[in-house]
Amino acid sequence: MYARLVLFTLGSGMRLTAEKVMGRFPAGMRAAKGFKGVTFLGDDTTGQYGALVLWESKGDAEAHFQVAFPQLQSALEGIAKAPPTATLFEVVELKA
Repeated sequence: MYARLVLFTLGSGMRLTAEKVMGRFPAGMRAAKGFKGVTFLGDDTTGQYGALVLWESKGDAEAHFQVAFPQLQSALEGIAKAPPTATLFEVVELKA
């Protein structure tokens, strides 16, 4: 399994704007091959927001990224304090 962490900064007090931006993506993610789940994140004090998206395979994560990340960049144009970042991680499941 793989996880993509996407982060972007809008500035403090921009939660509603962040929710509007993030709200554009769940339907497309759910329809994408290999999608496992998403958790949206936010810190209204610092103005940093993002998502942690789980994927069945690295290929599935990369395929969706090629389509969705440019859309996110476009959605954040003119409102983000800096370009969004995205990092792909392999999920490490520890056995108890």
